[in-house]
Amino acid sequence: MTAIANRYDFALIFEVVNGNPNGDPDAGNLPRLDPETNRGLVTDVSLKRKIRNYVDLARHGEDGFHIYVEEGAILNHKHRQAYRAIREDDPKVEKDAKLNPRDDAEAKAITAFMCRNFFDVRTFGAVMSTGVNAGQVKGPVQMTFARSVEPILPLEISITRMAATNEAEKKQKAEGDDSSERTDNRTMGRKHIVPYGLYIAHGFISAKFAERTGFSESDLSLLFEALAAMFEHDRSAARGEMATRRLVAFKHDNALGNAPAHALFERIRIGRNVEGEFRVIDQRLDNLPPARAFSDYIVTIDRDGLPEGVEVLELL
Repeated sequence: MTAIANRYDFALIFEVVNGNPNGDPDAGNLPRLDPETNRGLVTDVSLKRKIRNYVDLARHGEDGFHIYVEEGAILNHKHRQAYRAIREDDPKVEKDAKLNPRDDAEAKAITAFMCRNFFDVRTFGAVMSTGVNAGQVKGPVQMTFARSVEPILPLEISITRMAATNEAEKKQKAEGDDSSERTDNRTMGRKHIVPYGLYIAHGFISAKFAERTGFSESDLSLLFEALAAMFEHDRSAARGEMATRRLVAFKHDNALGNAPAHALFERIRIGRNVEGEFRVIDQRLDNLPPARAFSDYIVTIDRDGLPEGVEVLELL
């Protein structure tokens, strides 16, 4: 497949409602925060995981759309697939714990196999030089952490159970039960949630790196499809309701680009909706109630004086 010929920069705006978008296991699963501003954070790794999951659902089993980084996968087994394809009659491929390319030509062929067969390798890149060496790939698609538009206030919610885990616990509960009180052995745990948060992440798609991995126009369409719909197939009580609200891409008319990404992202403005009017968010001056819905915000895109050769695509 022919690689994309244009550079893209995109902004992903999504919301979290009564959920934990990206808990920190080292902090008791507390939603990740910037401690100086209390803005919520969602890692790029979390977002890429959702993209991978969507692609696997949408194209499961199709050649060229396998997923390299899967839960519980042994990556060296996938590297070995490339060696099997390149060295069809070499018995060492099946038994040697370590494998390395014999020369530069074979190294390129092995890495090309990985790019051709695994969507996330040719999209995000991968370090595949562990044990069974399949090389390293710099992917054309890179993403930042998502950051909430306003500070968030995580809540800790206790959850309880009605059942006992064993006979002894059931007996203890029966002996000490008081219908007017909740006893300790009913406490199951706690959940951290964000009542509401609107987050924005930035992404970058390099046509030059796409030439090296084979990231194509059809891959680009699938990526944008995944960004728009990935939360629809990632439902759980722990994550509450997450949804992509806006997806805006800036398309350059060449591979190197026509303007710096940061200048284009500054054209996307998110403010509070105050009786239908756009109000710039300023925590020092505002006395607005906490946002609890996307309708509490207004998103605008400044199209005036766009750099020549840049096109705005509102994909959602």
